[in-house]
Amino acid sequence: MANYINSEIKPFNAKAYQSGDFFDVSDADLKGKWSVVFFYPADFTFVCPTELGDLADNYAEFQKLGVEIYSVSTDTHFTHKAWHDTSETIGKIQFPMIGDPTGTITRNFGVMIEEEGIADRGTFVIDPEGKIQIVEINAGGIGRDAQDLLRKIKAAQYVAAHPGEVCPAKWKEGDETLAPSLDLVGKI
Repeated sequence: MANYINSEIKPFNAKAYQSGDFFDVSDADLKGKWSVVFFYPADFTFVCPTELGDLADNYAEFQKLGVEIYSVSTDTHFTHKAWHDTSETIGKIQFPMIGDPTGTITRNFGVMIEEEGIADRGTFVIDPEGKIQIVEINAGGIGRDAQDLLRKIKAAQYVAAHPGEVCPAKWKEGDETLAPSLDLVGKI
């Protein structure tokens, strides 16, 4: 997955559902701000609503950081609306839910499970220039954690704003960072 880091997202056009409306979304919409593209296997399933509900519960925190979330599955935008309208958990979602029935976006990000026509659990954090800064891929039975994603985004934003500094393991906002230099070699 290292070849994804700092690579620019590929062009796409899709339909999304958000807050009672359908609209067009493209790669251009992800540029100019921090974005999370959050792939999940399918609507009306089991682990997926727990993950999306967790993102919904933490959405305000993502928004405070200037981050937009885009959930993506190979379902249609119509299916997203139906799920949103019938599930209490999914009904909390305020972020765009992108439909990718052709699998174009899912393939662009390299998370298509071809034999099933669904996405792996892939998380991609994209910087304002449209470059991927964080990639996480989980097996189908392993759900993700919005709080850990927030921590990683804060680290990515800090590093982007402070050239020459890096965030060590378990770094949290306000913790000390490191300034890589010859005098640190062998002392950590």
